[in-house]
Amino acid sequence: MTSPAYTARILPQISKVSASDWDALIPYGAHPFLSHRFLLAMEESGCASAETGWAPRHIWVEDNTGNAVGAAPLYVKSHSQGEYVFDHGWADALARAGMAYYPKLQCSVPFTPATGPRLLARTEDGRSAVASAMMQACAEWGMSGVHLTFLTPEDRTTLNTLGFAAREDRQFHFINRDYADFDAFLNSLASRKRKNIRKERKAAQDGVTIKRLTGDDLKDEHWDVFYKCYLDTSERKWGHPYLNRAFFDHMQQTMRDDIVLVLAWEDDTPIAAALNFIGSDALYGRNWGALVHKPFLHFELCYYQAIEAGIDLNLSRVEAGAQGEHKLARGYEPVVTHSAHWLSHPGLMGAVEDYLDRERAAVEHEVKILAKHTPFRKDVS
Repeated sequence: MTSPAYTARILPQISKVSASDWDALIPYGAHPFLSHRFLLAMEESGCASAETGWAPRHIWVEDNTGNAVGAAPLYVKSHSQGEYVFDHGWADALARAGMAYYPKLQCSVPFTPATGPRLLARTEDGRSAVASAMMQACAEWGMSGVHLTFLTPEDRTTLNTLGFAAREDRQFHFINRDYADFDAFLNSLASRKRKNIRKERKAAQDGVTIKRLTGDDLKDEHWDVFYKCYLDTSERKWGHPYLNRAFFDHMQQTMRDDIVLVLAWEDDTPIAAALNFIGSDALYGRNWGALVHKPFLHFELCYYQAIEAGIDLNLSRVEAGAQGEHKLARGYEPVVTHSAHWLSHPGLMGAVEDYLDRERAAVEHEVKILAKHTPFRKDVS
């Protein structure tokens, strides 16, 4: 794939480029999920592969002098699982018209609903070159479309210029307003909400030891506990886990400094665990699991411990993953998330654009309503 100024090639494995070359293209600080080592772990563990419906086809763009100007994590998808932006209705519509929706191209981090750059370039021209290469690949390979999810404002601007349809959804994030500690956060809440959180934390911590582990404090035995917890919850929630034990071995070997693992024990028996990743300005809550039912333990490990860790690390926010209006009462605020979509079939593209106009209005209205029900005191902006 070529243009007058750029040449794009497809990487069937992230290992086709060096970690230093890939990571040098990532803009706006540290994003653990966009790092070469994270994407490599996905592939070498077999979690992101043709067999799982996530066949890597990463974009790599160079200028005419051979210098890298942009890249993107790109996958050929044979289904819509593990994306957290749902397009099953679009697939059904195309199937009813007698055409195939799969395979499609998905620019995202597998199984990771966290906002970050997708067009890995430091200039508008570089971002445009990467997105254009995706569209060209989609046309040449006869695929139904290109989808980019959990986007930054810069990527959205580029994609809008190229004619992608904009989609919105919402998540709940904790916003760190320079709190000195968890008590300072609690003091910003209305009295009833503050008392409720203290009650929940007391119940969750009763008879339980909780530790937050990172870096060299993380050991293989801790990952054994986490994976057992993760399997239990994944099998009950989805029927099968997206991530295997080999993936977490990679995390221990290459990313333990980017991780906060929260573990809980009753006496000497481990009972629950929650996994978080550290970015340059955010803590990302990812996976959790419990081997026993204990009231409020999920809130404690996934939300309150994450808030404490985010404040301790002086991070601007905690992203607690997809869904969950119950997060609102626990200090997490509604925020809009963004994706962009380009579909090869003109009729489907037009219908989707009409639908997304209405959906965006509904999402923005919902976020405004939810924002009125945050637990903060009225005198706290």
